Amino acid sequence: MGVLDGWKLCPRCGGELEARERGHLACPGCGASYWANSSPAAQGVLERDGRVLLAKRRHEPRKGYWDLPSGFLEEGEEPLAGLRRELREETGLELSVAEWAGASIDRYEHQFVLSLSWIVQADGEPVAADDVEELAWFRPDELPGEMAFDSQGPLLREWAARAARA
Repeated sequence: MGVLDGWKLCPRCGGELEARERGHLACPGCGASYWANSSPAAQGVLERDGRVLLAKRRHEPRKGYWDLPSGFLEEGEEPLAGLRRELREETGLELSVAEWAGASIDRYEHQFVLSLSWIVQADGEPVAADDVEELAWFRPDELPGEMAFDSQGPLLREWAARAARA
């Protein structure tokens, strides 16, 4: 199921929507177009002393699973600014260093998410807040067998391999 599945009427004028091509609806009445784009998010692999900080999810989807500190970008928000905001909201920490780690796509309920990932550092003691139930530090050999989202396991394995080479 995609983000536009079930859309019948234009939210701008109430006219009947027409399917144009995969992932694209248009309104012949007002000319509005709607696309099923992936939603952008930012996530950080927060490392310190050879460990990574993971956040246990407080809410669905994937409630109770370990996750990277992360969240959706607000409209027009720069990705690193969004990552700084999310880290502050979820851990109380201020991001100090960021190194690009890659991009991935994950299914999230009825949509897809484009996750922009960084290796990050921050000083201070993290405190679980916002939509985080618990925070914990993990060494590479202690990582959970299953993360909240499919792309996070490979990202953490790459982090662990990089840490082993350092």
